Amino acid sequence: MLRMIQFVSKTQRHYFNYAAVILSGFLIALLIGTCLLMLPLSTVHVGGLPLLPALFTATSALCVTGLTIVDTATYWTDFGKVVILLLIQVGGFGVMSFAAVLAQAVIRRESHSAKLASAAERRSVTGRLGVLLRRVLGTSLLVELLTAIPLTIRFLSLGYSLPRALWHGVFHAVSAFNNAGFALYSDNMSSFVGDWGVCLPLIIAIIIGGLGFPVLFQLRTSLFKPYRWSLHTRMMIAGTGGLLVFSSLLITAFEWHNPKTLGKLPTADAILAGIFQAVQTRTTGFNSIDIGQMHESTLFAMDTFMFIGAGPAGTAGGIKITTMFALLAIVAAVIRGRNQAVVFGKSISSEVVHQAVAVVVLGFILVVTSTISIMFLTHFNLSQTLFEVFSAFGTVGLSTGITPLLNDPSQLILIALMIIGRLGPITVATALAFAPSASKISFPTERPIIG
Repeated sequence: MLRMIQFVSKTQRHYFNYAAVILSGFLIALLIGTCLLMLPLSTVHVGGLPLLPALFTATSALCVTGLTIVDTATYWTDFGKVVILLLIQVGGFGVMSFAAVLAQAVIRRESHSAKLASAAERRSVTGRLGVLLRRVLGTSLLVELLTAIPLTIRFLSLGYSLPRALWHGVFHAVSAFNNAGFALYSDNMSSFVGDWGVCLPLIIAIIIGGLGFPVLFQLRTSLFKPYRWSLHTRMMIAGTGGLLVFSSLLITAFEWHNPKTLGKLPTADAILAGIFQAVQTRTTGFNSIDIGQMHESTLFAMDTFMFIGAGPAGTAGGIKITTMFALLAIVAAVIRGRNQAVVFGKSISSEVVHQAVAVVVLGFILVVTSTISIMFLTHFNLSQTLFEVFSAFGTVGLSTGITPLLNDPSQLILIALMIIGRLGPITVATALAFAPSASKISFPTERPIIG
């Protein structure tokens, strides 16, 4: 592992090598995971699992998505569930590690003035690669442990035996921190819809995992000194807080009188369920209410939140909150007639603007193309199909319930979306960051009519 990363660090100018290493590692892990899940030892049913369901489940676990086409609780043996857990851990740690390494490489490539402006962030992620990886792994295991402890205690209080409580606590802690959304219950987390002892630790772990390691490393030393925070950390904290509050209010308000979701719950339980479900749109697939019974307006709002996702160099998917901030800054600059996009008193470079636009446009094209393709191949409506596509691309895992009913070609599309959604934004951003310098050849300028 260290040799591979050292090789990557030596080829900093050749950005295609980064994408190749990431993709190769993922494909190898995916192949191993698929083969293990196809073993008769992995399934309750005799004869093992066919290729496509095994591939779909392995992809969903490795990409920390959570979409499933078989019941995780009843279909898999304990061995199969352990394989899924390991795939989640490998997928989460692998992408977080590479994203942190790539972030370090990008920072090293900055100009001298840019380095001075981002000194706090640089101190958070620089250092020897081995130290960086150990920090990532140590932080991951620590958060998972601190999440598993209260979950285990709560499960014990519900009458679980110690081995079962410990297993369920560890599994759901790992699934939550890595934003995977896999659960050991047939109804996912619906049985705990009003249970603060279960929902609150999951919510905290999901938020921490979605912040990204550059933010976590900086908060460790400057938690109560926001004046030292880098622009990236400020954007992530403000964006995360704003999106959580807005999405919680929106989903709770839209579903408050829906008798099939929040409307049937006591007030306290409904508020918790609304918050819990809003947090899941940060790219985690737990659900405590029936997603398929939500209003279409709620589903469309959740589509938007799933597309945004959470933070870079973390366990979440989507286009990322920092990308959203950059786009909003661009729009604000255009409206105000300014030449520079400004966030928290800092201007955003044109290179970052180009990266943000490229990631969003490519993601949008992929979502539209996939939605049209699945609608052509199946009989499901736009709202259902769009939700599954956004869920796969954002590596969320929430579902209206149609994923198991899709035909093989449509499920293959979702598999591709999960892989692209997990690796695509990292690869695109890195490729643009390490792209060769602009050509010195200039072309005549002409202004087309826009709008």
